[in-house]
Order: sequence, then C-alpha cells, then structure tokens
Amino acid sequence: MIKRYSLPEMTRIWSEENKFRRWLDVELAVCEAWAELGKIPPSSLEKIKKTANFSVERIEAIEKIVKHDVIAFLTNVAEYVGEDSRYIHLGLTSYDVVDTALSLLLVESLDLIAEKTKKLREVIKNQAIEHKKTIIAGRTHGVHAEPITFGVKLLIWYDELGRHLERLNQARKIIGVGRISGSVGTYIHLDPRVEEIALNKLGLIPARVSNQVLQRDRHAEILFILALIATSLEKIALEIRHLQRTEVQELEEPFTAGQKGSSSMPHKKNPVRAERISGLARVIRSYLLTALENIPLWHERDISHSSAERIIFPEAFTLTDFILNEMTDLVSHWKVNKERMASNVFLTHGLVFSQAVMLALTQKGMSREEAYEIVQKLSLRCLEEKLNFKELVLEERSIRERLSLDEIEACFQLDPYLEKIDFIFERVLGNES
Repeated sequence: MIKRYSLPEMTRIWSEENKFRRWLDVELAVCEAWAELGKIPPSSLEKIKKTANFSVERIEAIEKIVKHDVIAFLTNVAEYVGEDSRYIHLGLTSYDVVDTALSLLLVESLDLIAEKTKKLREVIKNQAIEHKKTIIAGRTHGVHAEPITFGVKLLIWYDELGRHLERLNQARKIIGVGRISGSVGTYIHLDPRVEEIALNKLGLIPARVSNQVLQRDRHAEILFILALIATSLEKIALEIRHLQRTEVQELEEPFTAGQKGSSSMPHKKNPVRAERISGLARVIRSYLLTALENIPLWHERDISHSSAERIIFPEAFTLTDFILNEMTDLVSHWKVNKERMASNVFLTHGLVFSQAVMLALTQKGMSREEAYEIVQKLSLRCLEEKLNFKELVLEERSIRERLSLDEIEACFQLDPYLEKIDFIFERVLGNES
C-alpha cells in the first residue's frame, strides 16, 4: 500500500492534514447515518461524499477572520460541496466532531506505540536469551550484592514491557469511544441512532453519557500510560548509563564511525542517547499533570482543556514514539562486555559469596546470628584491608571447625547462581527460552 505521506508515521498522525481528515471522516459518517434515516436525500449524500474536501491553508486563512477552527473547516468544506453542504454538520456541535475525531487520532497513535513497544520487547527478548548465562554482579543500593546474569536483568525489562502492552490494549478500549449527542449531550437536535450508526462506521462505540465533551479521565489515562512507558525506558536508560561508567565498563551504547564524544576531550564516549531518553521521559511525565488538570471543567464544558491538548497529545505521542525508536536501536547495537562483567564480580575479592558461607555454617548447626557475626567480621576486614575473602574464611578457626575444605570451596563457585536461571526464563518465555 502506498502511503500518502513521507513524514514519520507519528508525525503524520498528528499533522493538521490528518486532523482535518478525521474531522471530515466524522462529518461524512454522520451524513451517511442521516441518509440511512431518510433525512438526507441519496443524491445529496452522493454529491457530498464525492466532492467533500478541504485545504489546510484555506482553513487557516478563514480562521484568521472567524476565530473558530470548526467554522473555518466547515466553511472551506462547503466551498467544495456547494448547495448540499447544508446537510453537513446537521444537528451537531463542534465537539461532536472534534472529540470523536480526537478519539480516532488517539486510537491510531496507541496502535503505533503498541507496535513500537512490541518491536523493542522482541529485541530485548533476543538479547536476554543470548545473555541468559552471562554472569554479572547483582547490585542493590549501587553496591555489589550477589551474582546474577545479564539475561535476567533484560528479562525483567521484557516482562515490564509486556504489562505496558496490556495497558495499551486497555487504553484503546477506554478511548475508543465517541459522542454525537449535541451541544450539551442531550440529543435535542439529533436522533440517537445517528450516533450509533456513525460511530459504528468509524470503529468507535458511543459514550454512555456525556455533556459537550467526552470526560477527560479517559484522556488522562492515555497520558498516564505514555508516562509509564517513558519511565520504564528511562529505567533502562539509567541502567545503561551506570553500566557504561568508566569504573564499570560492562555495557556501551553504540558509538558510530565519525562520532565525537566531547569538543575538548577526544577520548570521550558518552551515553548520550540514554541520557536523551532520560531527559525526554521527564518531559512526557510532565504532560500527565496537565492531563489530570484537564479533568475538572466548568459545568457542561469550558475550553481550558483545548489549548493544552493541542500541545500535550501530539508532543507526548511523538516523544514516546521517538524514545521507543531510540531504545530499540540502542539495545540492538550496544556493546556487551562479558569479560568485564565476569571480572567485576570479583572486584570485592570474593565478598559476593558471603551469604553462601553463612548459610553453609547454619546448615552445620551454627545459629544464624553467630554465623552472620563471624562472616560479617571477615567481610569488613576484607573490605578495609583489601584481603581475599576466601583466604580469610580458610584461616578462620570457627569456620574450619564446621566446614571441610571441599565445603568451603563449594561456597565460592559460580555454578549455583546459574541453577535456577532456566526456571526463570521458562516461567517468563515458556518454550521460547
């Protein structure tokens, strides 16, 4: 299928051209509904469908005079249709068109975000499987805890994106509604059947009750989900930034030929794309507050939400689309330093095995409190004096009295930390793991 635009898809969706196209779709669907009910002659409907069109430039010119975008739109459409244009907008108020068309734009945008989220999730899944058994230091509070695998870290991201896909599907239902019920939602100049017929043609369902607008809790939920997705991407970006630090060097975002990291320091390779994602996530989250503040409107409707929505929806969707693309490319082409990951596990001279030693002692009859105290004492000495933890354990009489050399050696093996990895992957991925 040949696309009408060469613009990026999300940019196309939120273009003025596409907005007015959706307005026209709503007007035509209403005309078809009125025709089915005998209110518009078949010949007039045929003329409307054949000739109805608009020019963005002409609408803008008219709006400068009338100061009302929907009137400017209808005036321009009438210039194309002629006499039969009297049947267009029959019984409607502006927001019958604007809000219903906005729902169409939001559904279209949500579908694209879902598509991009699925793509990123697939890339992360493939990386997770590839690094299923790649040992890396698990960190809590930024401090080494116990060994995990890089694949498990990625599997967490994969699972989280899956929850976002469920939320996107729910959001599509929440916003997949329209209203064609007149100036204050009471159908005074409309037949309710017009709403049902027209919205069915547009792939929407009628809101059960409305005033002059669809209630903005629906729209706030859309922004909430975009904010959640953006924040998850920032979480991933933050991990990349930490792992790329000079002191860590376990992961690097792509650095392409000819790229420069600093205007003054030629050696610099900075995680600029991850930082960009982090920054834009903050912008997307900020739009959620505006969406929440758009919920309380005066009586049957005021216009305070309208100007804000012209900014927050196009920008929030465009930015979310952008950072999904960025993250997908970043994860697809990052550099994973498996050797550095493995060597960093032993930066603390074996302290990551402290719990294994403590538990081995309790299994030999020592109380947990006593075992903890002994192992902690050795651990602190290892940290302060930069000594080898295993050697300290071997030298500790209270431990040697309980554990054999083989039992101590078993505490310092990495294999046990891999034993349950298959189980975790199978629970998340099933046969795909």
